[in-house]
Amino acid sequence: AIALVGCLSLAVELQAGAGGPGPAALVAFVRDKLSFLVTARPTAVNMARAARDLADTAAREAEREGATEEAVRERYEDFEPAPLTTGPPCLSTLPRGFLVGGVSTGTRPYNQGARLTAFELVYEQIPATLIADSMAAAAMAHRGVSAVVVGADRVVANGDTANKVGTYQLAIAAKHHGIPFYVAAPSSSCDLRLQTGQEIVIEERPGQELTDVNGIRIAAPGIGVWNPAFDVTPHDLITGGIITELGVFAPKELQAALTTTISSGGGTLGGPQL
Repeated sequence: AIALVGCLSLAVELQAGAGGPGPAALVAFVRDKLSFLVTARPTAVNMARAARDLADTAAREAEREGATEEAVRERYEDFEPAPLTTGPPCLSTLPRGFLVGGVSTGTRPYNQGARLTAFELVYEQIPATLIADSMAAAAMAHRGVSAVVVGADRVVANGDTANKVGTYQLAIAAKHHGIPFYVAAPSSSCDLRLQTGQEIVIEERPGQELTDVNGIRIAAPGIGVWNPAFDVTPHDLITGGIITELGVFAPKELQAALTTTISSGGGTLGGPQL
């Protein structure tokens, strides 16, 4: 969704007449704008992959004999990206009653868990309890948690994963309590070009997300702020496996499984370059 909306924003600009004049100048404009979009989401790989595909599509159209600026615009606006696969278990595919109940963390400071995950659980009619991030370890100890499933914005070759900040500490707590820890991610979030999680660029967000609520300052004036949007979970903490649309793999098995798929079906899961 982030990739599609990001690229759609440029389509709106193009439709309004931005870029050019001429096909070559328009392609350069497209690449420049898409590169800027990617810098806004450096940790997630999907945005960069969609941007690369769109830039290449515009360039190929500009290279056609008799190409026009208008044709390049239309080709960008009409481009249909490759289907984005979703990694099971999607909640709607689970047998009714499979999940007795769920626990959703609030996900401070931006509260995605309270706004989005909680919505999905309610929509799927799965009994669930919302807790603060700092309550996760206590929930594992006292609320009968049997598994932890998180998402991922990027999975690298050795199985290290980057996800919303707080994921790393969930993995540590799950390991301590002997609870299997799973990462659910589509293969489009896998980046085999990077070997370890240390190579992943971590996005940092404005400090006001921590210091302010609805524009009102709640933190002490003068306090420093560190607000990374993601953290990296080492592969050895992913004890349950990495769940993709291709199957569930131990981190050490993932690269071989994805490489085999790429070899048989074409395509690439390397890091995109504009």
